[in-house]
Parts: sequence; structure tokens; C-alpha cells
Amino acid sequence: MPHLGPSHDQRYPDADGYFGEFGGNHYPPEMRAALDELAAGYRDLRASPELQRELAAVRIGLQGRPTPVHHLANISKRVGGAHIYVKREDLNHTGAHKINHCVGFALLARAMGKRKLIAETGAGQHGVALASAAAYFGLECEVHIGATDADKMSSNVGRMRLLGAQVVPVVAGQSALTEASESAFHAYVEQHAHALYAIGSAIGPHPFPQIVRDFQSVVGREAREQFLSITDGALPDHVVACVAGGSNAMGLYSGFVDDTDVALYAVEPLGASGQHAATLTFGRSGTLHGARTVVLQEDDGATAPVSSVASGLVYPGIGPEIAMLQESGRIHVDTVSDDEAVGAFFRTSRSEGIIPALESSHALAFAIRLAAHRPSSERILVNLSGRGDKDVDFVLAKYGADPAAS
Repeated sequence: MPHLGPSHDQRYPDADGYFGEFGGNHYPPEMRAALDELAAGYRDLRASPELQRELAAVRIGLQGRPTPVHHLANISKRVGGAHIYVKREDLNHTGAHKINHCVGFALLARAMGKRKLIAETGAGQHGVALASAAAYFGLECEVHIGATDADKMSSNVGRMRLLGAQVVPVVAGQSALTEASESAFHAYVEQHAHALYAIGSAIGPHPFPQIVRDFQSVVGREAREQFLSITDGALPDHVVACVAGGSNAMGLYSGFVDDTDVALYAVEPLGASGQHAATLTFGRSGTLHGARTVVLQEDDGATAPVSSVASGLVYPGIGPEIAMLQESGRIHVDTVSDDEAVGAFFRTSRSEGIIPALESSHALAFAIRLAAHRPSSERILVNLSGRGDKDVDFVLAKYGADPAAS
């Protein structure tokens, strides 16, 4: 049954930016003024009917929203059991859900008198989306990306540059998403007088997790209405999303978190050969990138190295709201290995004519596994958070075009 009283989004975060024990603002005091300015600017944007109307218009014209909910009829038939549906965020302009919050940050930057957007990216989808939003609104753009990911996602790096963004390769540590996030925030510290940090997921200090969740909630609102329409008033029994920071997950969960009869699932990357990025499964409480959350850590408390075939999931933490939802028991957590994700990548491509992102393939792989053990009367809704064009060359080079993989 749905929750009675204030909605989840009205209750969280609290005035100090906490989701239960997680969240808050744990950056140095010298950054508080910039983050307080951001929080105030966001409150003004939320309260402005004119800016909200402009955001709605951009969602239609630039993004191509609404994105549809689609039944994976062929996979559902072959698997048997529950029916699988997907929210087609891969059909957004730039190919993923990331543009949902990027256009919001661009509007926010303009309203606050900022002339530049700064961000990190892993798989490159956030970087491309931000570069597109910056170009549309006439803003400068600076995107930090790990050198390893820049090589793996060279086509997205090229797209960012074509759109006018300055791309900054980061060579520290694992040269991946964590290091890109740290580099981007340091750049924001130096440039905050004229720049806005458009964080790439529902992570970081307050107010970033709330801002990203709110801009991404369009996914859940649309999905709920569409699902009720195509099923004659029935909600999904299961809602599934891959997680790293949690932007696509919180976007979809927002439409169903108050419906206690709907099970929510967070699917983490189990990686291969014992190397993973399954934070909720193996992590413990800690502080990462300015927020109290769950973090993958070594015995001495140092942040642990992480690994996944999906660059966008290579992150040793989780958004504080996701951490709270796990602690409260509202979400179920499971894992998918690299090989399982690649299998779902091939299967969805060849059975449905849809090439999913490797990140989304983790959620699809779990949904296929879940469907096989649930009755045909049940329905599973998956956030197909991005398209896999960026992954094709990597997958074919590493795994070949072996039909057995599907």
C-alpha cells in the first residue's frame, strides 16, 4: 500500500542534508559558502514557475522526452515467468538518463550568473550530456575523465570536444571515475566564483544528492504514469536499476518508493576474479567526496580499488539516499558479474534490437534472473539507463561476436 502522509521526497533530506545517518556536508569550511550559495540558488529555481516551464520545454525539445516504457516481449517469452518492461532512457538525446540533471544544472548555472559548468565522467555519458547542455545554454564546459576511461570511451571524448567542452584526462590512482571526481571538485574549488559543479550522480555533499534526485525524478514520474496506462491500472511488482552513485536508480525509484507493495532492487557490479565495485554488498560506513555514506574500504580505512566492465559503475561509494534505503530495508541489493552483464548485453541486442549500455546490462541481467523465478502474473520494470553504442568496440574486441554469449 502507498505511504500515507508526506512523501519520501518531502521527508528527505532533512534541513542539514541528511538521509537518516547518511549525507550531510563534510567538505572543508572554506567551501561552505559556495555550497550554501548553490542550495539557495536551487531553492529559487524550484520556486520559479518561469524556470520550471523552461525546463519542461527543454525536456521536450532538446531531450526528446517523454521516453517510453517498452515490453521486452521476446526475452520475456524465452525466459518464461514474470514479464520484463524497460524505461527507455537510452532514447534521450545523448543516449542516457544523464541529460535529465545536466539541463537542470545548466539552467541553475545561468540563473545564478555562472558562465561555466565543471563535472566528472566515467563512461562519458555524463560528459557528453553536460557538453550538450552547456552548448545549448551558451556556457563553457570542463569535463574531467580518468585516462583509462578516456582511452576506453574515445568516441565519447570526441563527442565532448566536438560539442565545445574542454576534456581533462586524469592520470592519478586508477585513472577512473573516483579520481575524475576528485579532480573535478578541486577545479570547482578554484573556479567556484564563476563556475558551477554539475556533479554526475546523486553523490557528494548537500545539496548535490537532492538536486540530482529531483532532476532525475522525471524518470519515475513518467514511468509510473505510463505503466499504469499500459497495464490498466497495475503498478510493477518489481523495479530494478543498476547502482554506483545512484542517479538513474533514484530517478526511477522516485516514482515508486512510497508504494510499499512495489519491491525495489539495486544491482551492483560484481566484476570478475574477485575485483568488483559492489559497495552496498561489501562496504561499510565512511565518508567519501564530502558525504557520509557506505564506502568500499581496505582494512586500514583507505578507499579500496574497484573494478567493473562498465566504466560508469567503477565507483567505491554510493549516494547517501541509496545507503539510507538499504539500511531501512526498502531496497533489495544483488550483484551481477561482468560475464552476466555482457551476456545480457548480447541477449538484449539480438532478441530485442536494443543495444543497452553495459551499466544498464547489469540491471537487465538481474531482471532476467529474477523473471525466471517469478510467476507470469508479475511484472518487472527496469531502468534501461543508457544505450550501448559507446561499448560496442570494447565488447567486440574483448569478447568477440560469439552468439553463445547471448
